[in-house]
Amino acid sequence: MQTLDISVIISTYNHPEWLEKVLWSYEYQSFKSFEVVIADDGSDENTINLIENLKKNLSYPIQHIWHEDNGFQKTIILNKATVASKCDYLVYTDGDCIARNDFLQTHMDCRTKGYFLSGGYFKLPMHISELISIDDIRNQFCFDINWLKQHGLKDSFKNNKITSKGLKQKLLNNLTPTTATWNGHNASGWKADIIKANGYDERMQYGGEDRELGERLFNSGIKAKQIRYSAICLHLDHERGYVIPEMIEKNKKIRAKTKKEKITRTPFGIDKN
Repeated sequence: MQTLDISVIISTYNHPEWLEKVLWSYEYQSFKSFEVVIADDGSDENTINLIENLKKNLSYPIQHIWHEDNGFQKTIILNKATVASKCDYLVYTDGDCIARNDFLQTHMDCRTKGYFLSGGYFKLPMHISELISIDDIRNQFCFDINWLKQHGLKDSFKNNKITSKGLKQKLLNNLTPTTATWNGHNASGWKADIIKANGYDERMQYGGEDRELGERLFNSGIKAKQIRYSAICLHLDHERGYVIPEMIEKNKKIRAKTKKEKITRTPFGIDKN
């Protein structure tokens, strides 16, 4: 049996239309030595049925890690998926982010001991998000700037994420004013480092819960590499009905304490002892 190199951990909650597009985008990766671990924060039968049907049609192995819906508990299900993952290297992304066909190869090529990788996303408007078909993903049309413009994408400096290659890509990764942080939609690191930090802080809900893990990694001496213009994923539009100001305030306080006290391991993570 072949040993796999990467576990891709994909968070999802009740958005099977978007998740289907995302899972097909991994079928067309140039890098093939991976599994997908779906961290499902309590989706209903529609998502469960979709995953079971897709398992028959996709060539890569899928683990579906699910718990009952109890509000926004993404950090808890991510920790369960992290424990279930079978590889030494973990890529974290979301069920609304379609990966370009070189996405995993980029994470594989850039991975380095003592570092985590910090990528971004390219945000699409709703009408293009809905328009993208499985054929558009197979043929990579949705990553073609001309195709996107034909369907109404406006001019922006951010379009460089889609068009940059070679030297320009390296320059923009080095020159971007955006700090390299742990971003839940596009970040990767060594499983041993994440386990040592005790995973995500399960007290945290929406708003910076991924960044806080990165801040603990920084506190433990792990550095970050910027791959914002190299590891490309398209963010499909959606509403965020789960965002509550109290969640964000609570998370800010936890992050402030992590930074101030240079905390490297949360007691509220994978291991509660």
